[in-house]
Amino acid sequence: MATLDPKFPKGTALLAQPRLNRDAAFTQAEREALGLAGLLPHAVFTIEQQEALETEHLAAKTDPVEKYVGLIALLERNETLFYRVLANHLEALAPIIYTPTVGLACQQYSHIFRRPHGLYLTPDDAGCMIERLCNAAEAEVRLIVVTDNERILGLGDQGVGGMAIPVGKLILYAAGASIHPQHCLPVSLDVGTDNAALLEDPFYLGYRAPRLRGAAYDKLVEEFVHAVKTVFPRAVLQWEDFKKGNAFRLLEQYRDEVRSFNDDIQGTAAVTLAGILSGLRITGESLADQRIVFVGAGGAGVGIGGLIHKELIAQGVSEGDVRRKLVFFDSDGVLTEGRTVKDPYKLPFVLSAADAAAVNVHADMTLTELVEAYKPTVLVGTSGQPGVFDAQILQQMGKNCARPIVLPLSNPTSQAECTPTAALTHSDGRALVATGSPFAPVQLGDRKFVIGQCNNVFIFPGIGLGILLSEVERVPDSLFLAAAHAVAEFTQTHHAGEETLYPRIAELRDVSQHVALRVAQAAVAAGIGVKLDDAAIIARAQAWHWSPEYAPIHKLA
Repeated sequence: MATLDPKFPKGTALLAQPRLNRDAAFTQAEREALGLAGLLPHAVFTIEQQEALETEHLAAKTDPVEKYVGLIALLERNETLFYRVLANHLEALAPIIYTPTVGLACQQYSHIFRRPHGLYLTPDDAGCMIERLCNAAEAEVRLIVVTDNERILGLGDQGVGGMAIPVGKLILYAAGASIHPQHCLPVSLDVGTDNAALLEDPFYLGYRAPRLRGAAYDKLVEEFVHAVKTVFPRAVLQWEDFKKGNAFRLLEQYRDEVRSFNDDIQGTAAVTLAGILSGLRITGESLADQRIVFVGAGGAGVGIGGLIHKELIAQGVSEGDVRRKLVFFDSDGVLTEGRTVKDPYKLPFVLSAADAAAVNVHADMTLTELVEAYKPTVLVGTSGQPGVFDAQILQQMGKNCARPIVLPLSNPTSQAECTPTAALTHSDGRALVATGSPFAPVQLGDRKFVIGQCNNVFIFPGIGLGILLSEVERVPDSLFLAAAHAVAEFTQTHHAGEETLYPRIAELRDVSQHVALRVAQAAVAAGIGVKLDDAAIIARAQAWHWSPEYAPIHKLA
């Protein structure tokens, strides 16, 4: 073993550092050299043995939150082993570390908290943001996921508990895109909460005050962005789970100032478009021939509509025709001219009176009436209203076309607009279905339908890696179009089952590499990234690749 730096931690200090600790996998020679002799049981395990033991621990837990707590405890003790277990069991563990279980973890955050992860910024930190980010600078941070905790999944304001979302997203960057966790920083802009239950909880860990709003909020966010540019000028900033008004506003305000994107808007849009493209490859139809109804006109729904709009324009469809192919239905009815629309981000999708008349719709229609009159071929749900796609609507979708595409995308599972069983049963097994949360396969007669998951995880790790590879200074929507096509391409040859719209989560690392390649190629083609040929992009991807294996101690030192 090479001579170690005298500052390299030893003994109990080494065991307390999860990035360096390897528990029983330290060899006897390493134990002698590192002051660990006598501090560990005698046996020396391989990482394969440790992985088997940890999966045994997880299998013994029946409650999903307990599995989550167990996994996070492993992360806090032995980072390499945690990522080894997660990467090799993504299919089973991604729903624990992220949706749907992470929603429960957010709700119970203050009561299951053990150790801090990332950076917690409050209004009290105003004027000190650069210093706070410097406190987190243990290495060169290249990926930051930030939330203000106000719109966590379908659960609303979770206060500081929303931090479980950036933590989970960055875990999936490491496990799914093979980016070393030392380059990742989760951030909570803990600006208070309007969740009365949290404020009344004596054990609540967050900033105990009503949620900061208005000019003071904007000033705090502005200082944060400036601090990111100063301390981590090469970082990619991912906005996560901001309420829809702020989400659109902040994305537009800062998208040309810092390399950033909003996963709820753009990532959701890309993965949904990917599923639709996969479905159309099965049916042999074109996107230009579809009629699409969006149920829900929040950040996700409008983001999906916006990206599909751009894809149709790119395919040569006229602006007028595109507008008549996308119809939005929200809590006040169909988005049409003459109806009061308070949210500015919805305005581009308001049907003119002439367009509404041309497609036989009006503002006062019920959803059932809209589906009957407009005859959509694709139905996208982002409403958070469980069961809103009822039997009558699903039966009508089956009448509208031979192979309707039905996408109940709301999270968590309890918020889905319909179950896959309902969609398939009421369409005589003809619907092409994908959901936002994981669902078990559906048995219908002698056919087994594997339900693909329209999960942003197929997009954001590859987008993030693609940005790092291409070194773009801004992140245009064209990169998300490239990501959507990349996922659809991958699904064509790696689908999870017959007529399934997405690949298996277990293939996430391969999906992310394919997405990153296509994103970097699109950046080069658009002239917004460094000039690289495919071989150079692949070489850069290999240089970024991190595998959760124990490195020789002398390399760590």
